[in-house]
Amino acid sequence: MEILSFNVNGIRAISKKTFFEDMHKLNPDVICLQETKATVEQVKETVSEAFSDYEIYANEAERKGYSGTAIISKVSPISVSYDIGVEEHDSEGRVICAEFDSYFLITVYTPNSGSELKRLDYRQRWDMDFLKYVKNLEKSKPVIICGDLNVAHKSIDLARPKANYNKSAGYMQEEIDGLDAYIENGFVDTFRLKNNHEIKYSWWSYRGGARYRNIGWRIDYFLVSNSLQLSIKEANILNQIMGSDHCPVLLKIG
Repeated sequence: MEILSFNVNGIRAISKKTFFEDMHKLNPDVICLQETKATVEQVKETVSEAFSDYEIYANEAERKGYSGTAIISKVSPISVSYDIGVEEHDSEGRVICAEFDSYFLITVYTPNSGSELKRLDYRQRWDMDFLKYVKNLEKSKPVIICGDLNVAHKSIDLARPKANYNKSAGYMQEEIDGLDAYIENGFVDTFRLKNNHEIKYSWWSYRGGARYRNIGWRIDYFLVSNSLQLSIKEANILNQIMGSDHCPVLLKIG
């Protein structure tokens, strides 16, 4: 199974670029999207013709043009569920869970703490509640979490760690602690598992030519239950794929 995760920063915007061509060249079995910025119907209208041999599932935020996630799959899931069952978190369309034979696959768009860190407290509550949600699923079968987790885990995961540590959303100690909690509770960062000390980023600011200069952050992940790590064949960051301020990340699992 090849699973691709991509924060598209607007499915309708990226569809006017090379998105469909890129996806068909890569030809993954499952495409997980974050920040679709569209209603369920708008997602389906935008992608259904290009992905006619895939099943399309989408989640939307109550606020129009904000957040949103989707799973586009060649393989029929056993079941699909939406949100995490916590009212405070379930109005922004941030989670879809598809159950397959051997695991649950979750696409997640983790809340950003904001440029002035106004949502940092909320972000901490999210991390705790989302971890409870995935650990509860894991009682049934292993879990694959993919998406924009909005945190760089270690100094290797962003170009300017000293300038951003405890100053910028995405590299606050509270956010790092949140990701540490997943690792401590038996989840494996697949990119680091397969690539160890490689420096590669998945998001770049639109400002100052950051992508051209590769001043980026690795904030898009595949985390898997520890029991799956021997099945991981490849974990990669496809930073040659354009169209968003993020690039896709890829997992091949056998």
